[in-house]
Amino acid sequence: MNRIRKGDRVIVTTGKDKGKQGEVVRVLGEKVVVSNINIVKRHTKPNPQAGQPGGVIEREAPIHISNVMLFNPATGKGERIGFKVLEDGRKLRVFRSSGEAVDA
Repeated sequence: MNRIRKGDRVIVTTGKDKGKQGEVVRVLGEKVVVSNINIVKRHTKPNPQAGQPGGVIEREAPIHISNVMLFNPATGKGERIGFKVLEDGRKLRVFRSSGEAVDA
């Protein structure tokens, strides 16, 4: 079970976008793609078969999962995540500081 999943609201802890918040669009192993974070310019050739125009396209690049923290709306900060195993065997993500469930 990953600590960060698609749809989570995260805050960037290091790099050029430090302090910015966004939503996780994709999880790629040890990296995540966050909306409107780590924007890079990609020079692409036109592809008429796919209907893609050429030019400079801005898109989000992956960022390492260790450089983001899950955002806790109760405290307004990024916080670490731990796991709690329930009696029926399910794992639950919890905030380490307060112990409250993330997926409530």
